[in-house]
Amino acid sequence: MFKNMELTAKTDKEMEKIGQNLSDRLKSGDILCLTGNLGAGKTTLVKGLARGFNIKKEITSPTFALMRVYDTKISKHKNTKTFVHIDTYRLNNEQELIDIGAEDYLSKPDTICVIEWPEKIKKLLKNKKIVSVTIKHLSNGGRKIIL
Repeated sequence: MFKNMELTAKTDKEMEKIGQNLSDRLKSGDILCLTGNLGAGKTTLVKGLARGFNIKKEITSPTFALMRVYDTKISKHKNTKTFVHIDTYRLNNEQELIDIGAEDYLSKPDTICVIEWPEKIKKLLKNKKIVSVTIKHLSNGGRKIIL
């Protein structure tokens, strides 16, 4: 499904479009793990993904809230009811995510979870259906998206 794909984006708009296109390939229950340096464009990609799920709300990084949950009931993805955006950048330990109920979403078959900085919650992701995406800065200011 996503194996060995490389895409490039020259602008934030292109990055969002890639995210929107990726939404068509995700299935309910998938957990999309985004890795990349600070400022690589992870949240920009999530904005496009959310648009692909017909989410009209403004998408911002949940760095301080840790998690944002969006309803997708009017989406073309009929089996997906919830889109969850998790950002573990400032997370001190996995228990913080458990305390706010994030672990419950990681096991829901009608939910898509997108996680920034997934390396901080390896134990919670063990034995889960993971789609990995790495975003790298290019010397020309663009980004490479590796699936």
